[in-house]
Amino acid sequence: MVALGKIIVVLGVILVLVGLLLWFGGDKLSWFGRLPGDIRVERPGFRFYAPITTMILLSIVLSLVLSLIGRLLR
Repeated sequence: MVALGKIIVVLGVILVLVGLLLWFGGDKLSWFGRLPGDIRVERPGFRFYAPITTMILLSIVLSLVLSLIGRLLR
């Protein structure tokens, strides 16, 4: 049970750090969500957005980061 508490605290700290990064550096990430391969359809009274390429890129980055953290904690 103690290990679960530590994991929750670490995840909270990571979430705060990501939030601060986005808050102070968000204007530098304007390309995020507008990559080639992201589907955007805008018509009068209708908007559709499917960030396919952005989610693939985010998935790869998160997989690499979590894999690295897992190897460091062994």
